[in-house]
Amino acid sequence: MGYLVIKCGGSILEQLPISFFENIVSLMKDQHLKPIIVHGGGPNITQLLTQLEIHSTFHKGLRVTSNEVLNIVEMVLSGSVNKSIVRQIIAAGGMAFGLSGVDGMLLVGKPISSTSELGYVGKIESVNPRFVKLLAEEGAIPVISPIAIDGDGQRWNINGDIAAAAIAKALCAPLYMVSDVPGILKNGQVLSQVSISEVEELLKDETISGGMIPKAQAALECLRSGVEEVVIINGLDENGLINLINGMPIGTKIMEDITCKISQ
Repeated sequence: MGYLVIKCGGSILEQLPISFFENIVSLMKDQHLKPIIVHGGGPNITQLLTQLEIHSTFHKGLRVTSNEVLNIVEMVLSGSVNKSIVRQIIAAGGMAFGLSGVDGMLLVGKPISSTSELGYVGKIESVNPRFVKLLAEEGAIPVISPIAIDGDGQRWNINGDIAAAAIAKALCAPLYMVSDVPGILKNGQVLSQVSISEVEELLKDETISGGMIPKAQAALECLRSGVEEVVIINGLDENGLINLINGMPIGTKIMEDITCKISQ
């Protein structure tokens, strides 16, 4: 039984039907996979920050994170959003455990840059997947919020796509990024397959922009570190995960040394 890392974007969490979580449970019970969920929660964070009248901005797709903002980020991601996913997996017939990158030092973080323009936004220094493996071996589905910690106890806000990529790398697992878009778009059409060099070019000419930037960067990091497969899919596609596992062309598959293909 192999691991499968599924990143659920915050933009789609509220829209995901119970069938999506039933599919994840089916991947474990019927396909004999070990699914691991990493999630975002950006819209939920923005909503609470707005309610509390706390100013927040973005820089290159990443939320600028002061200590005040970080408290809200952790509250939302590791609290309400994380437990909502756990509840839905249980309702779908599975067993889930919610944890954050802080727990067991699962995600060890450090500043994403030497400047202070992003505040407490971090990047992954290392992943300690021991407890995730133990949960998965016992038939549970780990649900992970992307807050990291360092040796001094400082928390770091990690982009969910970057966290998912690091966990996939540590587990040598394929990475499926579930979002509210059908994949990488070019001239309004979904690219069914793209290579590393093509993604780099799409980033350079800004065809890939906004929230898709960290997804593309995370995908590239995964592939360069030896992960064989990264796919960006629309979570609202009925049975999309199952169909993808069964070899159907769903979303955008990012691979090495292939020719760009447009979905029909």
